[in-house]
This record gives sequence, structure tokens and C-alpha cells, in this order.
Amino acid sequence: MRTRRVTISVANGLHARPVAELARLALDSAHPVTIAGASGAVVDLSSILAVMELGFAAGDQVTLTTPEHAEADALLNDLVAVLDPQRDHAGTAGS
Repeated sequence: MRTRRVTISVANGLHARPVAELARLALDSAHPVTIAGASGAVVDLSSILAVMELGFAAGDQVTLTTPEHAEADALLNDLVAVLDPQRDHAGTAGS
């Protein structure tokens, strides 16, 4: 599994627009992607309602996970860019 931990910096937390972008990226992938918060709840990132129900706010730390595959790092980098748009995403290989 490939993972990324990121602190949400997008203004107003995960409201409709960034969640829709995350879901679009997840749906465009042939592989599942999950998001988990400090509470331990894990949801499929392609489910807009499930992600919205977690109520992530700016400053919350989340973990993104996807299986090992050729595009895993690029997918995770794109997802992190939505959650933390001011971060330098070059060379952010995860575990």
C-alpha cells in the first residue's frame, strides 16, 4: 500500500468543491483510494457524501491510501495538491 499523510490547508476545510475534486481524481483511477482521519474512520474517497460526513477542517491531518500500482505516487501527489495547495509536492514519495 502507498500512503500519504497531509495536513489540510485548503480554506474552509473539505467543503463541496475540494471533495468533488478528490472524488473525481479517485474515480479516474482504476484503483481504490481511501481517506482516514484522526478518529480512525476510513472511507472510500470516491464517495462524496462519505467524505463530507467526516467533516474535515483546515488543520486536520488525514491519511490517503491506495494499493501499489504504477500511478500510485502521481495519484497521491494530485490528491495532496487538492488538500494542501501551497505545499511543494516535488519528491513527496510516501511509504
